[in-house]
Amino acid sequence: MNRRQIAFSPPDITSLEISEVIRTLESGWITTGPRTKLFEQKIAEYCGTKKAVALNSATACLEASLRFLGVGEGDEVITSVYTYTATASPVCHVGAKLVFVDTDKDSFEMDYDALEQAITEKTKALIAVDLGGVMCDYSRIFEIVDRKRALFHPKNKIQESIGRVAVVADSAHAFGAERKIGGNWKRCGTVADFTSFSFHAVKNLTTAEGGALTWNPIEGFEDEWIYHQFMLYSLHGQSKDALAKSQLGAWEYDILSPAYKCNMTDIMAAIGLKQLERYPGILEKRHEIIERYDRTCDELGVFHVEHYGRDHISSGHLYLARVSGTDEMGRNDVILRMAKKGIVCNVHYKPLAMMSAYKAMGWRIEDFPNAYAYYRNEVTLPLHTKLTHGDVEYVADGLREVIKEICGESGMNCLNGCRSQKSESIMKSCPNERKV
Repeated sequence: MNRRQIAFSPPDITSLEISEVIRTLESGWITTGPRTKLFEQKIAEYCGTKKAVALNSATACLEASLRFLGVGEGDEVITSVYTYTATASPVCHVGAKLVFVDTDKDSFEMDYDALEQAITEKTKALIAVDLGGVMCDYSRIFEIVDRKRALFHPKNKIQESIGRVAVVADSAHAFGAERKIGGNWKRCGTVADFTSFSFHAVKNLTTAEGGALTWNPIEGFEDEWIYHQFMLYSLHGQSKDALAKSQLGAWEYDILSPAYKCNMTDIMAAIGLKQLERYPGILEKRHEIIERYDRTCDELGVFHVEHYGRDHISSGHLYLARVSGTDEMGRNDVILRMAKKGIVCNVHYKPLAMMSAYKAMGWRIEDFPNAYAYYRNEVTLPLHTKLTHGDVEYVADGLREVIKEICGESGMNCLNGCRSQKSESIMKSCPNERKV
């Protein structure tokens, strides 16, 4: 086949976004202003929440939710070890103790039994990770935190109103995803107590950098008041933003706390507004690409994440596949061979217990065998809406050729016979399994 160059995840920007940015630049208002406020309104409408706040990153959204909850020194926050540092670093920023749990066997989702065991009297929040665009099992998560209510000791009125460990969703990948909860379909952003989205350049919907935070109603606290608290966090604790101060005679303001600077700008929001208009089509194209990859992986017996099932609809952000029976060297060989065909692949994720910063905190990957087993042979295929039909076929054919190169001429039958059983112990006996 003819060699192409397939990037991993370039932003999908059209003339619509470019024109809106130009209009914003010409408007005379480029920082947080009318377009940001409109973008927040559209995000809330799309998710089905009363309010949303737009900030400069999903990381800022996660940290803002923890600070709003009053999480800090002496508290514990639980999350999965199988994620990017942006999930864990906000816990460190607020001074709380970070608690990692392993994933379930052959899964990127956290081990929910381990989650339940990790909850103590000091636990104030847990951060669930909707990896790849697939929402976690929130029904089970809420059952767990409800069962642990007796251990929960609130530190403030907000925690007291929630009455249990707060459920915070790192939904950086999952904008637009849905999950069946109690027999009803719910869109991501309306399930967890707080939900953080990312609009970074590689995400399904982008504002270049950026993120948004939604929340469910908290008894005794008006949504407008909650929104105002997040505005204070994001703009130095200043009582008025620049838009409010621009009104005639309204220059005076107060500083209510020495807070932070993480607001979204109207230039970013301009991109997001047009991306939102296109988003149904973006999700549909991702669905089509995933279906094509699924057919190839199923033919090869290569395990892949189930993006669409009876109880969930993914946003289709990442295509995670596992070449069973291989180790890190074997997985890297697959990525290198794909690269030689012009196809850029990636790995999601290297567990945080393998990273220097978290190893320095005392975490050991040996304590997370399931996460390591998932990582060691995971390959992420390029998945984005700049791919043409021919590009998708090229990637699928390239994967087929690479697997055949590794396992020999009889590789297809070997893979179908062994890997479809998703058992590494079986794969070790495979006569064509390449030793690397």
